[in-house]
Amino acid sequence: MCSYNIDCLNCFEGKINFLEVYGDRNPEQNIVYGEIIIQLYPRQSDPGKAVSVQLYSSSEIDPDTGIGKLYQKIYLKNGKTEKGMHKINEAKSKRYIIEFSVEPGFGKPGAFLIKNEHKHKFFLQSVSFQGPYDQLIHFECNSWIYPCNLTKKGRIFFPNTCYLPNQTPDGLVELRKEELVRLRGDGTGERKEWDQIYDYDYYNDLGNPDKGLEYIRPVLGGSWSYPYPRRLRTGRPSCNYDFRTESQPESFNIDIYVPPDERFSPKKLSEFISNVIQAAMRFVIPEAKAMFKEGSSHFESFNEIQQLFTTTRVQGVEEWVAKILKPTVPGDLLKKIKQVIKKNPVKSPLPEIIAGNKFAWINDDEFGRQMLAGINPTVIQRLQRFPPKSKNGVKSSIKQSDIEQNLDGLTVQEALNQRRIFILDHHDYLMPFLTRINTEGTCVYASRTLLFLRSDDTLKPLAIELSLPSSLPPMEINRVFCPATNGTEAALWQLAKAHVLANDSGHHQLINHWLKTHAVIEPFIIATRRHLSVMHPIHRLLDPHFKDTIQVNALARSMVINAGGVLEKTLFSGPISMELSSAMYKKWRFDEQSLPMDLITRRMAIYNENLPAGVQLLFEDYPYGSDGLDIWIAIENWVTEFCSYFYKDDASVSSDYEMQNWWSEIRNVGHGDKRNETWWYSLTTLRDVKEVLTTLIWIVSAFHAAVNFGQYVYAGYPPNRPTSCRKFIPVEGTREFAEFLRDPDRFYFHTLPTRSEMTLSIALVEVLSRHMSDEANLGQELSPKWIDDQRIHRSFKKFADELRDVEKKIRKRNGDPNLKNRRGPANIEYELLYPGTSSNKESHEGITGRGIPNSISV
Repeated sequence: MCSYNIDCLNCFEGKINFLEVYGDRNPEQNIVYGEIIIQLYPRQSDPGKAVSVQLYSSSEIDPDTGIGKLYQKIYLKNGKTEKGMHKINEAKSKRYIIEFSVEPGFGKPGAFLIKNEHKHKFFLQSVSFQGPYDQLIHFECNSWIYPCNLTKKGRIFFPNTCYLPNQTPDGLVELRKEELVRLRGDGTGERKEWDQIYDYDYYNDLGNPDKGLEYIRPVLGGSWSYPYPRRLRTGRPSCNYDFRTESQPESFNIDIYVPPDERFSPKKLSEFISNVIQAAMRFVIPEAKAMFKEGSSHFESFNEIQQLFTTTRVQGVEEWVAKILKPTVPGDLLKKIKQVIKKNPVKSPLPEIIAGNKFAWINDDEFGRQMLAGINPTVIQRLQRFPPKSKNGVKSSIKQSDIEQNLDGLTVQEALNQRRIFILDHHDYLMPFLTRINTEGTCVYASRTLLFLRSDDTLKPLAIELSLPSSLPPMEINRVFCPATNGTEAALWQLAKAHVLANDSGHHQLINHWLKTHAVIEPFIIATRRHLSVMHPIHRLLDPHFKDTIQVNALARSMVINAGGVLEKTLFSGPISMELSSAMYKKWRFDEQSLPMDLITRRMAIYNENLPAGVQLLFEDYPYGSDGLDIWIAIENWVTEFCSYFYKDDASVSSDYEMQNWWSEIRNVGHGDKRNETWWYSLTTLRDVKEVLTTLIWIVSAFHAAVNFGQYVYAGYPPNRPTSCRKFIPVEGTREFAEFLRDPDRFYFHTLPTRSEMTLSIALVEVLSRHMSDEANLGQELSPKWIDDQRIHRSFKKFADELRDVEKKIRKRNGDPNLKNRRGPANIEYELLYPGTSSNKESHEGITGRGIPNSISV
């Protein structure tokens, strides 16, 4: 036990226990002790004495304001830098110890007000307070604090203690209401970076008509033609050409508005910028210079593509990058870029799909396996009727004679009855767009792929149908291709698979990845900030699962999904990419986003009330399905215990006005284009609450991990997952067919995306596939003090233990030679739904192809 010394920090390293440190103090002195941790940019001066903190009482009410009494202002001083923070370019953490004298009757600290009178912003990580004989009161802040000359006021923070609205301590009742009103704002004005305001807007910032007519894009959201989830409002003025479209910054800018609570920490921002620049330097820029020098827009061999991962960098790239970026990049960002350029970037590893066997991906069994264990495993479904039929009644041109010889002796009807024919269907949703897509240089079909389930649970391709619109709708121009291993037919089959994979790549990136995770979740985050106080238990439950998503989405709108952005430059859908995702949103239903309902809807499982998830897979060796159900059950059990602790019955749910306002706004505003759908949960029962929250956590954690973190593994080698095709499959008797016969390999390489498109897509998936150093995986706590309730901590530990059991099951499955889809011809273990709960943070950084982060944070 040491006596109190404001400069002594040894007692606070690693953990805080104010009672032990200050146990020899007289409790009648009414002393409250505090610890504050902030993060500073490299070389940023210490704000120290220019930062003040005031405490709100949770029980003593100020008669003039009606809220908890606000006590004396204390300024920070004598901050100590955390150990290990010695690198010049590394963000540093500083710790401050402060002491308050309060009056008798003060009670527990209920909130605090912090004001920054320094000239620079800083990142407030956490604050802890403790009074005589009181438990520790912790505040997990993780927000930027801006100078008062910008904000005109300070920031109020509430503790990690949970109260339903009707249980709020007297001193915090009005403060809680006022804070939510402030966060909602008034819906007017342009947002400044220091504004902590959450409001909704349409996706009216994707186009840039002032830049040219080719950059005009429709506004998504708010109309029957282009429905869409809402995004965070920034309030930028309209562009000159079209008042409906928000203006864009003149130069490349990563600082598009997001509230301070949603912004990356200094460490993560630096890491993100470094990842982007190094990916560009490894692939895009050297290849652009090489292409300019060699004058070829296509790769001509597999070896040439593989050299992307092994050749040395082009000399002079660093200077060239700085010169190109200088006119368009803000000065602060350019400085960070130069720091990264000075480092020698390490080479990216070979994508796993070619690391062990260069040509395993060509194997038809691997083609089928990736539909069950690749990065887009939720499109495949069981076929009910043969032949497949479009919604407009047009039947597929695939005939029984095309597939019956490959059904292991079964007739088509017998195979259907035994649930053994499956379909990868990229037909109906693409057909209306093909005429617009297939302009100069883009050659895309709508596709149907039929597959047969063998007795060992592997999928054997049966036929591929490629379709184009006819001049006499609803008729179609169809071609059917069947598997072949030799000669011309085998070369045509390989081309047909490339077109299917291009369809699947576009669907994966636009629909399963962007729309069904990033886009649909943003309204839930906005509504949570606007209507659920940080003291609300559901806010506390969801907060780790919403970390950094709004900033990631803002960056995507400015660089990836915008007009002329990375997706338009790489995907076959080009300028209509986001329009296509809007069309698919028309079919989106929140209730079908739960894993059990998704499996049932795709007929990949049947109902079985005797099983924990209530469903049973049609066959065991469906890696996404089997691992996913184990994760789903663990999340559901955790959510059930958590909610049952705070809500004792259905009445406590329906009487929670914060929760009811939250759900109403999600339905009527955030997803307002679907407000009249009948499938929305009523959210008046405890069962509804559990289902909604389990689905939300599943989407942002496991589902996003399954479709995101394997991108470099599979799409890092473009021939395995081409993003577009540049040639149609030639028809016999034409000049193109003669060209194909002369050199099938050359025709294939010229069908694939161009060199620049391939290298840009590799750079993109490298950045997206990297786990960041500040991530916490599912079942891991980003902070051990994220909630102030020991019973909840015990439940959470139980959740983590259950996830560790899931890890053991996955390892056992991956080692079972009878489960052939767990590895396949490419010998890639299925680990995209391996939780990583038992791993330390360092072990899941970088491109690992495993681990489930809590949130959509990249």
